Amino acid sequence: MQKNKYDFLLAGAGLFNAIVAREATRRGKRCLVVEKRGHFGGNVYCEQISGINVHKYGAHIFHTCDKEVWDYMNELCEFNHYVNSPLARYGDKIYNLPFNMNTFYQLWQTRTPGEAMKVIESQRIRNDSPANLEEQALALVGKDIYEILVKGYTEKQWGCEAGQLPAFLIRRLPVRFRYDNNYFDDPYQGIPVGGYNRIFAQCFRDCEMRYNTDFCQHREWAKEAGTTVFTGMIDRYYDYCYGALEYRSLRFENKIMNIPDYQGNAVVNYTEREIPYTRIIEHKHFEFNYRTDTTVLTLEYPQSWTPELEPYYPVNTPENEVIYSKYEQRARGEKNVYFGGRLGCFKYYNMDQVVHSALMLVKELMG
Repeated sequence: MQKNKYDFLLAGAGLFNAIVAREATRRGKRCLVVEKRGHFGGNVYCEQISGINVHKYGAHIFHTCDKEVWDYMNELCEFNHYVNSPLARYGDKIYNLPFNMNTFYQLWQTRTPGEAMKVIESQRIRNDSPANLEEQALALVGKDIYEILVKGYTEKQWGCEAGQLPAFLIRRLPVRFRYDNNYFDDPYQGIPVGGYNRIFAQCFRDCEMRYNTDFCQHREWAKEAGTTVFTGMIDRYYDYCYGALEYRSLRFENKIMNIPDYQGNAVVNYTEREIPYTRIIEHKHFEFNYRTDTTVLTLEYPQSWTPELEPYYPVNTPENEVIYSKYEQRARGEKNVYFGGRLGCFKYYNMDQVVHSALMLVKELMG
């Protein structure tokens, strides 16, 4: 029997396949990586602008409570001590996120957890069966938090009125009755020193790379490999045979400003519905790069996904889950074809979950 040219064909050069590539090549396996963009890294890719590492496809902060995953990532690169503490701007006022005692003081001048709880309880609209996101949010946190910090941002993010969105999207809203602006509860978080590209350069260094190439237009290449790992849209892989899944997309607008600092923080959310972007990212704060007299901003605009755009995250409505379950069932019956990442699994994975699931696939395939 003729031996395959490659052990693995990895469709997509994002984080999931980077981990698979690293583990495969460490075991002496041959990998062909096919990537439709002109670079590795997927949505985690960084580009240098004015000496600053810019997160080209939106802010990415690595965070996890899984020490094994954290230790694994620290084998690939050194992480700094960045802690995600975003702000929210509504009108001329600034609020801390996530909702915590600093936020409540900014809203109501409450100073103790008891005072804050009393205000929230007085504003909550109790509802045992909320029919939509608006009713769910009002039942959880009450009028002020919902109208100032949730409603406009959420409607921009999803592209429709909150009253038309399913309640499950915010089954819970993180509310902390302590003075703590750390967005994540995870004990491990940070940004790679020097940017994320170092991780991908190391993971793919022993692979054959084909950029600006759409695997779905070159499916015959899979015959040259023993195993295919696909991290694109699972519905596109199957030519939408069970129907198209829904995704949301994003548009990014970069601005270079000849000032040392624009907003004093990496991320500021704009929660008013009338402002078209959801947030402004100031990249130098991710790596504490304050020596430059220039700063780079990214304005992030959510938008509906269409086939010529990048799909950034799945829309996990019950209707979409029914469609996905059909694709998932078909995928289980595949021989030597595996799916991974947000698009391949139609799940809103965080980066640590992507790493964990990739390592689990590696264990399944290579022990």
